[in-house]
Amino acid sequence: MSPPTPVTSAEKPAKTEPVPAAEAPVAPLRNRRRLMRQTDLVERVLAYDPDADEALLNKAYVYAMTAHGKQFRASGDPYFAHPLEVAAILTDLKLDVPTIVTALLHDTIEDTLVTYDDIKQKFGEEIANLVDGVTKLSQLEVFSERTKQAENFRKLMLAITSDIRVLLVKLADRLHNMRTLGYIDKPHKRSRIAQETVDIYAPLAGRIGMQNMREELEDLAFAELDAEARNSIVTHFARLDMVGGDRVGRIADQIKRRLAEHGMEAWVYGRGKRPFSIWRKLQTKKLSFEQLSDIFGFRVIVGSTADCYRALGIIHTSWQMVPERFKDFISTPKPNGYRSIHTTVIGPEKQRVEIQIRTQDMHDIAERGVAAHWRYREHVPEGPAKEDSATYGWLRDMVDLLERGDTAEEALEHSKLALYQDQVFCFTPKGSLISLPRGATPIDFAYAVHTDLGNSAVGAKVNGNHAPLHTPLKNGDQVEIITTKDSSPSPMWEQFVVTGRARAEIRRFLRHAQRDEHVRFGRKILEKTFADEGRELTDKGIEGIAKKLRLAKAEDVFADVGRGALRGHEVLQAVFPEMKRTGKVSKKSNPGEVKPISIRGLTEGISYTLGQCCHPLPGDRIVGLNTPGEGLVIHTIDCAELDKAHDMNDWLDVGWGLGASDMDLSVARVLVRVKNAPGSLATAMAAIAANGGNIFNMKVTNRNPLFFEFIVDVEVRDVAHLQNILGALRVSDSVESVDRVREAEGAVH
Repeated sequence: MSPPTPVTSAEKPAKTEPVPAAEAPVAPLRNRRRLMRQTDLVERVLAYDPDADEALLNKAYVYAMTAHGKQFRASGDPYFAHPLEVAAILTDLKLDVPTIVTALLHDTIEDTLVTYDDIKQKFGEEIANLVDGVTKLSQLEVFSERTKQAENFRKLMLAITSDIRVLLVKLADRLHNMRTLGYIDKPHKRSRIAQETVDIYAPLAGRIGMQNMREELEDLAFAELDAEARNSIVTHFARLDMVGGDRVGRIADQIKRRLAEHGMEAWVYGRGKRPFSIWRKLQTKKLSFEQLSDIFGFRVIVGSTADCYRALGIIHTSWQMVPERFKDFISTPKPNGYRSIHTTVIGPEKQRVEIQIRTQDMHDIAERGVAAHWRYREHVPEGPAKEDSATYGWLRDMVDLLERGDTAEEALEHSKLALYQDQVFCFTPKGSLISLPRGATPIDFAYAVHTDLGNSAVGAKVNGNHAPLHTPLKNGDQVEIITTKDSSPSPMWEQFVVTGRARAEIRRFLRHAQRDEHVRFGRKILEKTFADEGRELTDKGIEGIAKKLRLAKAEDVFADVGRGALRGHEVLQAVFPEMKRTGKVSKKSNPGEVKPISIRGLTEGISYTLGQCCHPLPGDRIVGLNTPGEGLVIHTIDCAELDKAHDMNDWLDVGWGLGASDMDLSVARVLVRVKNAPGSLATAMAAIAANGGNIFNMKVTNRNPLFFEFIVDVEVRDVAHLQNILGALRVSDSVESVDRVREAEGAVH
């Protein structure tokens, strides 16, 4: 293939985009870095994979450099420097040759004239698919709208499950772009990139065990988002170095000597914690820098797992440990495979220090995360099969949530919950270990075991004692869930669960339960509406309406009617259009038109309408009001519209005639608040029907986890009939409050 003509990418917020040579800024010579040579890259790979395909690496190097041609980055460097640096980052993680080749080629499809078929022809289907996967992730990056970002995150998570190496290349790509973020001119763009890095990519790196990459991504983002705070922490560190000299080196030497005195060889090194890590601790613990003592961390690398515990004993007998600062991730590894012992002691020089004790294998996993599991020759994870590896368990759970139909915003919320939380470890009565986020409750525990267990939970025992379902669990708790067959999730649970899985399952159950209610209620409304007009409600007719409204199935029509999105007579007219043209719909369907009700005080022949602001009923005290453009309108004596009529001459003293309540039905408007629980709506509707009320229309006006409110128009004979219905509703356990609505704002549209 001949070298493609350089092209200018459209603005892509997640990277320093290529620009044509004529527009490329000229970077000072001191800022330009020498490009890594082919031989340098090959030597880096051969250092950890002696059987690596050198020819393939050389071929990819030349191909990518030629494809990017004379494109330049905002820094003034040749654009090819970027994929080369991404490849170098991945060699530090000791990844296989196809992944390194993917890094070299990862921008060719997006930023040059190279196509997927070109890559497939020259490098094979495996590499072409990896490059294509990274390209699609780059094209998904949108920052301006939350909904788009949420949907893109859903697609990102689904994409990386096909091959985790796509994510590794993407993380390395993001890391290099963050290292060169300062070359982007637009401050708002730098801020958007940094915010997404700290929200999405840094926790993703941590979740697959790549803690060093996570910390660097967070710190680079911190430098952009709050440079003043970061500089303050760096300044405090500099002062400590001036006072203490090489304090870290001296403490590391003392730990190593103390272990050697007990016959243990160990590699010990220490470093100050990164500025962002310190800033986060200052914020969460509400401390000043001077109050924060454990700002140094030390790692002790020993020969075996048994040596880890021996070293722990030596350290604890040599220096005073800090209570509640001990964690054993060897016996209970983190979900990403991380294993180590953590303890904090008042160590040498009376300095509070955190010490992590691990073997070399554990250290490799801690440093390189999921990359440490990779088997280079066969391109599959070491140990258990990929699908059975605990390292991928969190990803499977997250994808399961994303694929089950939640909204994009909920998917992003669930995923962030899964990414950010620290862990607690609890046990089932049979001894199975369940890993949960800190702050998790027995409900989170139940859903982590099985969805059905969560849906049927009614109580819990923690360490053998009954405990409320909102009790925060602690490390080592044994949890037993008490269930019953007829129980169901409470909307209140959503207020205290912390796992995305539990929250998603609760919402899904409640949505389905409420939808079932709406379907049943909507069917009853339509059956009554059609029967009143002497028409038959058929599945075929409703299916036709569903197609017209672009709904998936006939059941959706019933659901929309049940929740007030569609009116019964609208469906009737849609099924029988001739009724709309000829005006043959029952007069009961228009509550605003003239009613054949006897009004005392009116001269025969005078027409009137009943006010839709107050819905007067036989038995109410009423007043006639001459209204310009509307004629005579009947209002209740306490209607707010009467206050607007300044001329008392417009008032007409009227009353209900004899037999008014025995004539046509009137419409009363009622505001009902019911508990947000399955069956509540059906109970309220049944109470209305049982007392002779005919539901004309309904609209849900407010819904939250505790209750939901709806306005319902009910056809009644008179005020006494309405009071009977209100009384029946008030004594129902499902109904929290019920009131007659007299304001125009309560209109049902």
